[in-house]
Amino acid sequence: MMQLPPYLGKGDRIGITAPARWVEEKDLNHFIRAVEGQGWEVRTGRIQTRHHQFAGSDGERLADLQAMLDDPEIKAVICARGGYGTGRLLDRVDLNALASRPKWIAGFSDVTALHCLILMKIGMAVLHSPMPYTLGEGKDEAGLSSLIRALRGEFTDYEIPPHPLNRNGNAQGLLLGGNLSVLFSLTGTSFQIPTRGAVLFLEDVDEYLYHLDRMMLNLRMSGMLKNLNGLIIGGMTDMHDNEVPFGKNAYGIIRDTVEPYGFPVCFGFPAGHQVPNLTLVLGREVHLEVEPGGCRMNYIE
Repeated sequence: MMQLPPYLGKGDRIGITAPARWVEEKDLNHFIRAVEGQGWEVRTGRIQTRHHQFAGSDGERLADLQAMLDDPEIKAVICARGGYGTGRLLDRVDLNALASRPKWIAGFSDVTALHCLILMKIGMAVLHSPMPYTLGEGKDEAGLSSLIRALRGEFTDYEIPPHPLNRNGNAQGLLLGGNLSVLFSLTGTSFQIPTRGAVLFLEDVDEYLYHLDRMMLNLRMSGMLKNLNGLIIGGMTDMHDNEVPFGKNAYGIIRDTVEPYGFPVCFGFPAGHQVPNLTLVLGREVHLEVEPGGCRMNYIE
């Protein structure tokens, strides 16, 4: 198991930064009210600066993220939204302060790049979670509740209904993964996560089916699937096809790609670009059980 940052208590401060696309203040209001209701303080960074599609230039976004990582009074950093842009900062982020004063780093989608940096460079667990932009009032109360509970250190077992493509079995290993497109973009770099013995989680959105097939083949040919202990598939949302159909949907592509391997596979996990988007602790040891009646995932102390 990787290092776990301290959980939050009353009076602790949360920072909100935007390492990718810009957001508006109204996008944060529901989340801020919810966390302030827990007795936590909130500090927002340079979230409304705009530089084309980004929340400021690379230098501005990097400086804001770095300030949040370095500030000893901030106990958790929540990324405001995804989109694209976090990966442009990776090789310039200084993790020295974070390594000496661990804090939770939360988000999903494009934030997978930042998660991989932290997991690889300092071996610290992170939260794959919904973000303020996706947590507008009434949008995903279950996801919001799961993030708040995770920040408090309250974890429950996840029980998932059966899916016809599931492959039964039991697995134990570090829970790793995130957005498939981002993981694909990091293969062959120093930020590529080691998946030997891991339980891998994957989700994605807004991709063409042929490109999803290409990314899964990349994971297979790069060895990231060969030595997995288990696989969890979350939302594969709003996928596209060409005029001439690819012939399989997203889950079918994934199932066929992992056919040669014997590890258990759980489809339909409620996390990713969907509602609910439940929080996962990447870097914690988990047990995955896939049976005809459904899937069960629990954290191992």
